[in-house]
Amino acid sequence: MSSAAKPAKPLYSNVSPAVPSPCISTCRLDEHKVCIGCFRHVEDIRQWRAADDEQRRQICREALARRQLAGLA
Repeated sequence: MSSAAKPAKPLYSNVSPAVPSPCISTCRLDEHKVCIGCFRHVEDIRQWRAADDEQRRQICREALARRQLAGLA
């Protein structure tokens, strides 16, 4: 009675030619845990490595919306 082991969930590359990272190397979190450089929330930054391209696009859209609310876009 052997059950087949589930394959490990693949980790996506940190660098995707389809969705480049919005990081601009100004890495500091504000009081809301949002980076003042790329406007990603700390949870978005943590999820980036394992996110597929569509998830990365959503993270970028949310970061852009935060940047626009801050009046920087």
